[in-house]
Amino acid sequence: MDVTRDAVLAALARVVDPASGRDLVAADLVRALVIADGKVRFVLEVANAAQGARMEPVRAAAVAAVEELTGPGKVQAVVTAPAGPKPPPPDLKIGRHPTPQAGPQPIPGVKTIVPVASGKGGVGKSTVAANLAVALAAMGKRVGLLDADVYGPSQPRMMGISGRPGAGPDGKTILPLHGHGVTVMSLGFMMPEGEAVVWRGPMLMGALQQFLGQVEWGELDVLIVDLPPGTGDVQLTLTQKAPVTGAVVVSTPQDVALLDARKALHMFEKTGTPVLGLIENMSAYHCPNCGHEAHLFGHGGARAEAAARGLPFLGEVPITLATRIAGDEGRPVVLAAPDSAEAAAFRQIAERVAEAAGF
Repeated sequence: MDVTRDAVLAALARVVDPASGRDLVAADLVRALVIADGKVRFVLEVANAAQGARMEPVRAAAVAAVEELTGPGKVQAVVTAPAGPKPPPPDLKIGRHPTPQAGPQPIPGVKTIVPVASGKGGVGKSTVAANLAVALAAMGKRVGLLDADVYGPSQPRMMGISGRPGAGPDGKTILPLHGHGVTVMSLGFMMPEGEAVVWRGPMLMGALQQFLGQVEWGELDVLIVDLPPGTGDVQLTLTQKAPVTGAVVVSTPQDVALLDARKALHMFEKTGTPVLGLIENMSAYHCPNCGHEAHLFGHGGARAEAAARGLPFLGEVPITLATRIAGDEGRPVVLAAPDSAEAAAFRQIAERVAEAAGF
């Protein structure tokens, strides 16, 4: 005798749903009942996933009840629950106009903020920022690195990190990436490689505000901010939107670079931002063959400027081929060549910055 739909429903009506106290049919839990080729398939749909996890004994009882009609092995049943509300779609559009904010606001979990600045490009500011971050992480500090050089983001390459940041459960929080013990965020992660960022000032300001407030930085002892060169919108936005602990200014020794470094120092003075000290990058070149020391860009200019202004001199870093290769390969020289003079210089600078900033 063929099994009928009514017969199956009658069998299921003998099984009680413990949540409602009624039988499965009366509780309206039976869905997608199909009878074909002597086999029976159906779904028991419950209110939620938590209830579904407790329904296995009921499902087994329902299968057994129907198998009295079909014989063993001819009944299939599954328990499902309706999908919950979908999370909001990721809101990771970067570059909106800034939103009003009543003064600098702390970043949750971030103890200190140290921007690395320069008056002009080409002085190795991003190299200093990357090596400083990695050196601090090697000291056991919890370190974040924010690449705020929006037009020329280089930290993804220098830190050897690729990929796209994810979105948090709310669809708005940005989950940063990690490399060499450092939490890193850069617009370079959000844009196709080689694509230019063609933005006006308000979009730059909005992007930085998002990076400060929307990124899930976690618990950090210090957030290193790699600023763009100059004294423009990004620098002003950072000092207005976040409580900056103190800035580090990078310069090469020659007079032209120092002219622009003075402008960066003046900007921080105008905005009331403390300066932790100056770094002289590319201070000397040591020939790997004969050991001769050459001062390609002069020597001692940043040290003299720091002394003249009563600011700490944090250290000088030689110019080497190893530093350039390490940056291009995504492994900062403090890791790639830990026994080198330049790595030792960066570690000493990191110790001085940590002491000056108090973390």
